[in-house]
Amino acid sequence: MRARITAVAAHLPERAVTSAEVEARVAAESGGYRPSPTIVERMTGIRARHVMRDDEQASDLAVAAARTVLAERGTAPAGLDLLIFGSASQDLIEPATAHIVAAKLGAACPVFDVKNACNSFLNGLQLADALIRTGQHERVLVCTGESPSRAIRWTVRDRAQFADAFAGYTLSDGGAAMLVEAAPDGGIFYRDFAAVSTAWAVGTLPAGGSMHPRDPDRTYFSGDGRRLKDAFLAHGPEIFVTALEKTGLSWDDFAVIGVHQVTMPYLEVLRSVLGIPAERLVVTLPEHGNLASATLPFQLATAVREGRCGPGDRVALIGLAGGVSLGVVMAQL
Repeated sequence: MRARITAVAAHLPERAVTSAEVEARVAAESGGYRPSPTIVERMTGIRARHVMRDDEQASDLAVAAARTVLAERGTAPAGLDLLIFGSASQDLIEPATAHIVAAKLGAACPVFDVKNACNSFLNGLQLADALIRTGQHERVLVCTGESPSRAIRWTVRDRAQFADAFAGYTLSDGGAAMLVEAAPDGGIFYRDFAAVSTAWAVGTLPAGGSMHPRDPDRTYFSGDGRRLKDAFLAHGPEIFVTALEKTGLSWDDFAVIGVHQVTMPYLEVLRSVLGIPAERLVVTLPEHGNLASATLPFQLATAVREGRCGPGDRVALIGLAGGVSLGVVMAQL
């Protein structure tokens, strides 16, 4: 039995915030420090990102996307065998946000969370695939709700602290969902994952764990984008090149290739290193920012909506995440 992606959808908050507005807010709240004009867009290629309402939670974004997916398939929440919430964000430390999503959705199936930074959704898809192929479940909803706007440092002392918080200014809120069902053919035909865990400290959101349980100054993103990029480039290409070698395919055999997008310059470096044709990419970063784990399902949903891929087409999803974590999933729709 194969695990087939039968529907995918995304949900983005209506409010969009430009990079100029981000810089203006930092300047307004920092009491003296002022970012260099246009630095966010110049460094990242991001013009805008989405921000959820104050009364919304990560679970709400996941539920909105899930409802679209279920409606598309004509499936009721009662028809789900399993719900996986794969996200870097969460409503609470306990219980698993998957319970909150299921309660809001009206699902009564088993649930659990998967957390692995920006690869959380991709790892959720990996688990759905394994559980379906081993006969434990037949219809799995994988969903995510990302709310990184709640962890952005707006008040900075100086240029050094602005640089440390810079990754947060690229992030965007959003939700996504994917229905994965048992099928006799097609579906996910290749998956591989790797980690360079010695680089875990390169990017962090420290608060809430046993290291810093109640330190308010640790509730913001902290990271070194250059070191993170260097870690990806030093260890990343092999897993993706091997995927092509083992399947006997080339990138031209895929209708679309989703790649996790952090900045436009880095996306171009990665595309060039891997030899991915530019026309196969789904470029979402400039107008939507870094959607964390919702990035890949959002790209696939965008490609389906635009008619760039459909039933029978091959798609590839390339994941990059803090930790450092890498992953690739190939599927026939």
